[in-house]
Amino acid sequence: MSRSLQRYALLSIAAAVVTIGMKAAAYLVTGSVGLLSDALESGVNLLAAVTAYLSLIYAARPADQTHTYGHEKIEFFASGLEGMFILLAGVGTAAYGFERIRSPQPLESLELGTAIALAATVVNLVVARTLLRVGRAHNSIVLQADGHHLMADVFTSAGILVGLALVSLTGYAILDPILAIVVGLNILATGVGLMRRSFNGLMDHALPPEEQKKLRETIRAALPVGMDFHALRTRQAGAKTFAEFHLLVSGEMSVREAHEYAHRVEDRLCDVMPGITVTIHVEPIDDASSWESVELARLGETTLPTGPPP
Repeated sequence: MSRSLQRYALLSIAAAVVTIGMKAAAYLVTGSVGLLSDALESGVNLLAAVTAYLSLIYAARPADQTHTYGHEKIEFFASGLEGMFILLAGVGTAAYGFERIRSPQPLESLELGTAIALAATVVNLVVARTLLRVGRAHNSIVLQADGHHLMADVFTSAGILVGLALVSLTGYAILDPILAIVVGLNILATGVGLMRRSFNGLMDHALPPEEQKKLRETIRAALPVGMDFHALRTRQAGAKTFAEFHLLVSGEMSVREAHEYAHRVEDRLCDVMPGITVTIHVEPIDDASSWESVELARLGETTLPTGPPP
């Protein structure tokens, strides 16, 4: 899957190269600190897009002896790195805004500079929406991170363009750095959100409650009367979803029959959540050792699904 997503990372790289040139030209024409900070953020976009592309190449590698679960988790690291880039861009934008308040400079050719910056913003908006759509459809956190990064750039550019319009209308040049500071703070919030999500992924955070509920309902619907399950664990690694649980069957059931039921449940889960990797541990429902109350409590299963074993 990662291989098919690499072309979208290349699209992001191309957009970053184009917008760097356009925004740099807009800054040279106007002398606006807001447009300079916008051009610098596009430089960060380029670095982030290259990071995303390289991480997708690595994530596409198949599982091997040293990475038996695959390499998809690199996406969380890449998105966390991108979140750090966004934080740096936000800090730089706000800091440069403060510096320009202390040392104001006149602005020139605002109409031409604004037109160039507006065209660059449209490019970023189209690419950002594409990356977010594809990233959500394929559950790729690195593409979503890149999309959020570009959307942060769009908001940055929009704020700066509003500032330049107000400067042109009112003549108050100080509005340019003030809006740069406000936009910088907004970029910081975006970066913090991305780093938090990446941290959760690297720490094997469980799937959202609604997805866990879907898994439980699917498992329960696939089991006949007299069978049950517990100790469900879930995690996400890039675009891959992992789930494991204990399947409780009669102690008199043959290994072959228990195996067939486990396969039936696994197939049903794959139908509901395509691409999921399922690990099922079969246990006798009528054996006390199958009911590890302390371990179940750690997983939030404070009550037994079918009551104590016989």
